[in-house]
Amino acid sequence: MSQKQMKEAFVSNHNGTSVLEITQGLCLPAFCILCRGLLIVLSQHLCFFPHTWRSGFFIDFVFLIVPLVTTLTILSSFILLEHLAVIIFGAGLLYQIYCRRTCFARMPVQKILEKFLKTSVESEYIPAISCFRVINSAFTAVAILAVDFPLFPRKYAKTELYGTGAMDFGVGGFVFGAAMVSPEIRRKCMEGSRFYYLTKSLYSVWPLVFLGMGRLVIIKSIGYQEHLTEYGVHWNFFFTLVVVKLITSLLLIFSPLNKSWLVAMSITVLYQLALDLTPLKRLILYGTDGSGTRIGLLNANREGIFSTLGYVAIHMAGVQTGSYVLKKRSHIKDVIKVAYCILLTAVSLFISLYVVQVNVEAVSRRMANLAFCIWIVASSLILLSSLLLGDIILSFAKFVIQGAVVPCSWQLIQSPATNKKHSESVVSEAERKEPSFCLITAMNRNQLIFFLLSNVTTGLINLLVDTLHSSTLWALFVLNLYMFTNCLIVYMLHLQDKTVKFW
Repeated sequence: MSQKQMKEAFVSNHNGTSVLEITQGLCLPAFCILCRGLLIVLSQHLCFFPHTWRSGFFIDFVFLIVPLVTTLTILSSFILLEHLAVIIFGAGLLYQIYCRRTCFARMPVQKILEKFLKTSVESEYIPAISCFRVINSAFTAVAILAVDFPLFPRKYAKTELYGTGAMDFGVGGFVFGAAMVSPEIRRKCMEGSRFYYLTKSLYSVWPLVFLGMGRLVIIKSIGYQEHLTEYGVHWNFFFTLVVVKLITSLLLIFSPLNKSWLVAMSITVLYQLALDLTPLKRLILYGTDGSGTRIGLLNANREGIFSTLGYVAIHMAGVQTGSYVLKKRSHIKDVIKVAYCILLTAVSLFISLYVVQVNVEAVSRRMANLAFCIWIVASSLILLSSLLLGDIILSFAKFVIQGAVVPCSWQLIQSPATNKKHSESVVSEAERKEPSFCLITAMNRNQLIFFLLSNVTTGLINLLVDTLHSSTLWALFVLNLYMFTNCLIVYMLHLQDKTVKFW
């Protein structure tokens, strides 16, 4: 076998792992981000280290990137122990913050919690959504390179036909995250300007078409390894994004935002019925002649073309979630209700997933079937609710430490019924000291550039390094250096106040 064939075989024919294990791995970064915020609050109070761009980058890289690298490699068998360690560390930080509180020092904890629940937050910005998108981007960046090394567990690789692999969540999570901040949500699609928004949406996809064509030409010209059953011969992730964007833009013109879940449900149920009651499933899996042919445009790209319907449903579910989470709310207690509702919905979807897998069909990334869509949405909601819970806990830490400011977190605005003097001091401190040294904000700001950098550097490393025969230490060094370089580039762009856009 040639080197290309060996690498293709190395990432093919896998069956994934359990839904529970992937869910545990998804929630770990949320707890790490909470610990990062608590550490920043405590360090500001105790003046542990100077607040510079270097210290900000170091903390963010250690708490966001390093856990992802280790969880997907050498610590993949110790996820529960990682959770336990992070929870104990976070609980210790929160206890130290509470003991050293500068506000309400002589007030019992019940009274402090009552006042905290009446506190308002700046609801124009939801940090959990930014963190969701960044976690998914960082996870995808680590996984697309790590999968080529032997230390990456094969159970996390993309599944061939049925099953749930950690990498299977990447594309679905990306679509869901993008939907939560889609223009239709942020601009509310005002009446009388629907044609304008449709035109804008059509124009906005040209960079994705360009990137998809560019990737296709480069991959074919250099003979880079491919996993054909992922999208097909010519199709790739960028083309899926283009089609999803076009279809959902049309759907959102004729359906209200608060009914997006009905559209999502209708699409995925009808698609599953087509898979079960028509020859569509056989066409996707084996081609028009039943022998797996790749002759003709449809046969060559059948997985990419038909799976788009599933991603459209996931996008519409993301739109519904984003429109709900981004509603203006006045108090912390309202945010707690949001986190509770999202968590309850996620649990309900996981129960539905079990029923569907037993009675209808197992999860299939290749077809993006009903079970796949339910799994992606349920996993996304679990991650989002974990991040919201972390934001609430972090807000409490900032509430009891006057002047504490954490990048990519809520700004507290106390209600007039509580302590007006303290309210004014919190807002003024935040306005004077709001930091820009934040890797999460930097990656969220230039997400497409980070994704492109990750793909380009992954390709270069695969061409220069014999990944199949790399030792564990060498693989860990390469992975951390690769992530450090990509993160540092987008971080420096952020420090220079640069947002790279192609439209």
